[in-house]
Amino acid sequence: MIEINQLSKTFDYEKAVNDLDLHVAKGSIYGLLGSNGAGKTTLLKMIAGIYKPDHGTIFINGERNFENMKVKQKTIFIPDVPYFLPQSTVHQMAHYYRHFYPHWNESRYIRLQEVFGIDPKRKIQRLSKGMKRQVAFWLALSTMPDLIILDEPIDGLDSVMRQKIKNLLFQDVAEREMTILISSHNLREIEDICDHVGIMHQGKLLIEKDVDDLKADTHKIQIVLQTKEQEELIENKLNVLHKEKRGSVILYVVKGHEDEITSYIEQFGPTVFDLLPLTLEEIFIYEMGGVGYEFKNILL
Repeated sequence: MIEINQLSKTFDYEKAVNDLDLHVAKGSIYGLLGSNGAGKTTLLKMIAGIYKPDHGTIFINGERNFENMKVKQKTIFIPDVPYFLPQSTVHQMAHYYRHFYPHWNESRYIRLQEVFGIDPKRKIQRLSKGMKRQVAFWLALSTMPDLIILDEPIDGLDSVMRQKIKNLLFQDVAEREMTILISSHNLREIEDICDHVGIMHQGKLLIEKDVDDLKADTHKIQIVLQTKEQEELIENKLNVLHKEKRGSVILYVVKGHEDEITSYIEQFGPTVFDLLPLTLEEIFIYEMGGVGYEFKNILL
């Protein structure tokens, strides 16, 4: 679906995206994570055809995307601050969308009015932040896109509306193999809906993996050892991303195969040894710590 090779974009001598490769399969939900200023929004805007790359290529369904009307008619981008024509009503924006998206589905637009419960005669600028976000999804899903690109899409939405929108997205992925590329700082939401993730930092893609594979490759270990020498042996042998010590209890975050880690540690006969589940947010924190973007305990 999306094939990106050696992509770069520079603003005022600062590289926002730096020689990046990325691959998104058709019908998948791909979560793009990263530190602040990592280049995520710049990347999304290049994929949407808003920015022209300085170097590299972007292919969507085998075609270059920039200034390609055929590709853009099947692509929708919802930015972190949705834009609507000044003084426009929902109905007027729908009329505007009809002219640019030939696959506009009028019956779906009418059905979605019942889902969102917003009067199409209302002026959008007078709606709340969350309702404006709902209008953006309402219009976007009515265009029947092949690719929907979302930048911080759930900001301002309540829990019920978040679930409604997720259900609509899942339906389109299942029934039409729509592809979703989503960037969000809400890693709990990403973990719930995405099947693949990529982690960006300083314009580069550090990791690109299936969510289940990423979680299976990183483990949290709670352990009590008998000697200091055993602790040193474990730290020299295993790929330790993070360590905390609370009295005799040591908490490690390590990368590697679970079976290999377990068999190695068990030979020391630890007093306590537990493998604990890791959230995507914890994996993100420890992976970013490995490239120098780490959290520190702050005492106020």
